[in-house]
Amino acid sequence: MATGANAKEKNREVFDDEHYVIASTKHKPGKDGSKVTTVVATPGQGPDRPQEVSYTDTKVIGNGSFGVVYQAKLCETNEFVAIKKVLQDKRFKNRELQIMRKLEHCNIVKLKYFFYSSGDKKDEVYLNLVLEYIPETVYRVARHYSKSKQTIPIIFIKLYMYQLFRSLAYIHSLGICHRDIKPQNLLLDPGTGILKLCDFGSAKHLVKGEPNVSYICSRYYRAPELIFGAIDYTTKIDVWSAGCVLAELLLGQPIFPGDSGVDQLVEIIKVLGTPTKEQIKEMNPNYTEFKFPQIKSHPWQQVFRARTPPEAIELVARLLEYTPSSRISPLQACAHAFFNELRDPSTRLPTNKELPPLFNFTEQELNIQPALNAVLIPRGVQEAANSPQDGAASSVAADAADSTATPVQATAAGIP
Repeated sequence: MATGANAKEKNREVFDDEHYVIASTKHKPGKDGSKVTTVVATPGQGPDRPQEVSYTDTKVIGNGSFGVVYQAKLCETNEFVAIKKVLQDKRFKNRELQIMRKLEHCNIVKLKYFFYSSGDKKDEVYLNLVLEYIPETVYRVARHYSKSKQTIPIIFIKLYMYQLFRSLAYIHSLGICHRDIKPQNLLLDPGTGILKLCDFGSAKHLVKGEPNVSYICSRYYRAPELIFGAIDYTTKIDVWSAGCVLAELLLGQPIFPGDSGVDQLVEIIKVLGTPTKEQIKEMNPNYTEFKFPQIKSHPWQQVFRARTPPEAIELVARLLEYTPSSRISPLQACAHAFFNELRDPSTRLPTNKELPPLFNFTEQELNIQPALNAVLIPRGVQEAANSPQDGAASSVAADAADSTATPVQATAAGIP
């Protein structure tokens, strides 16, 4: 879906052939008889200094229209990685690669290396993205609970959604829109509770005044302005998608399960009511077909189970607004009362483990909406930052840089 669409979007850089190098690939048996593959790969972050990388135990763990995903083990560190192999359009730089090289955040899957390989056909070239491997997804965890006729414990919903909003706040501050937020693209380390956003295959740096394709994002999570054919949308389409994910985790099923693009709008109208002419104009000024049955909005309290926390319902209502500019920002969502429990130092996971790092904000994050920092940084963390040995509150950012420098090692246990 994204590949054909992307060709119509303007801000694609033409490839400079000087930087286009097919990696030499060597295969040899390892000490235990397994096949070891060695390639010359470029580190995901930092300067272009190609180096030899060896991996083994390669197996397919996913495929789709984009290409194939393999799991492998790096010989040097014994850590697992995911290798996403996609056909490269030689006319253009790969947008996913360009974006992933800019990203460094504790809630975004890390690009460790990349390399190019030749295909079976003449002149066929593949881009290989070597990513940190995280064993689970929110989609699979949610499906496990729904199959057991259970709902996800609310503390996990808070934990997952908070980290999703934090990742969105970061990429949006760089002008990057993910454009495919859904449970399948939210990786989870079940041992630590850490969530990482993945699959930037549809992501784009949005530039005001430049057109974008509207046929983007998986249907259930597609913002109404996209259904109305908007081409000048903003990063608020990700906020809508995140609202759909939150609602789905609370309900145990998708909130807007449309069978088609039009039916998707019908499902939204059933809950939010018919959009006003003003709201439609805000979503797409060029859309003039106002032939909709007049349906009243359904009270949010009646959409969710009786025991759903009111703060959760209030947050969903702030995210799933027709008017894009009325939706709260990802960082405002992080500061919402629904997540106050995470800011309580006594809160622990149901397994009695400590929560993963949630307040190791970098300077970049603290500069997004500084007025929210007093809420975002719990009092205990603020006091530690202001203590004499640490100097000033700005050291929170320095501490954050230290604590996010080392990527989380994906646990080998429980790998499917």
